Amino acid sequence: MVPSRRPTIGVFDSGVGGLTVLRALLDRIPDAGYLYFGDTARLPYGSKSAATVAHYAVGAVRYLQDRGAELLVIACNTATALALDEIKAAAGVEVIGVVEPGAEAAAAATRARKVVVIGTDATIRSHAYRRALEARQVAVREKACPLFVPLVEEGWVEHTVTEQVARIYLSEAFADDAGDFNADVLVLGCTHYPLIKPLLRRVAPAHVTIVDSAESTARAVELQLGRQLKIEPSPSSINDERRGVPDLKFFATDSAEKFRMMGTRFLGLPVEDVVHVDLKE
Repeated sequence: MVPSRRPTIGVFDSGVGGLTVLRALLDRIPDAGYLYFGDTARLPYGSKSAATVAHYAVGAVRYLQDRGAELLVIACNTATALALDEIKAAAGVEVIGVVEPGAEAAAAATRARKVVVIGTDATIRSHAYRRALEARQVAVREKACPLFVPLVEEGWVEHTVTEQVARIYLSEAFADDAGDFNADVLVLGCTHYPLIKPLLRRVAPAHVTIVDSAESTARAVELQLGRQLKIEPSPSSINDERRGVPDLKFFATDSAEKFRMMGTRFLGLPVEDVVHVDLKE
């Protein structure tokens, strides 16, 4: 998409994982301006109550709106699962979470109408993907994979330990003990998981399509911007020469230096303009 003017998109996550969503957004909408808020001082959200997650998320998205965000992307699966309605009620602009686009893409990809969703404990316990997929007449098997996040944050994206862990998780997720659940789609229901997507592709059954909710969310944002700005999406093969330097600003509630270091790995680009934010409780 090449907008006639540069829209400003706010992206919120509890930490750095949502940078994989930002990365997908940059691939599809390189000429937008981006404000990324990582609530790194208060993660993990998975151990918090839904009310607390909503309180934190609403404060963050209001901060992004105050700085000019015209559309908000909730890149955090936990915040999307537990607090999307509250965020939408508090926001004055369009809000897009990661669950519905991921479920929509999975429903479109499955021929068997059977899908496996992997995610953190909190996301799986919320059953947000299950509800979204069952509403589309798709059967779901959910599998929490709590070891993936620390392994990814350690940088072990191609480590033999990570591959062994993945083989155990996916063998359990795709087990067909009863002979009646032969899923053909795997949904990556955590924003850390795109970093191990090549590894998961090797480990998952060959017939399984992998749906990355980060990519699905970027497509949903592109379509929404097209509606808001009355412009057509550009071809996905947009010439790299037409892309300028990305307009990126980052906000973090914990160490800006730590965010820069880890964020560069997740985004695949230098993370430089990081502002430390102290949101009052």
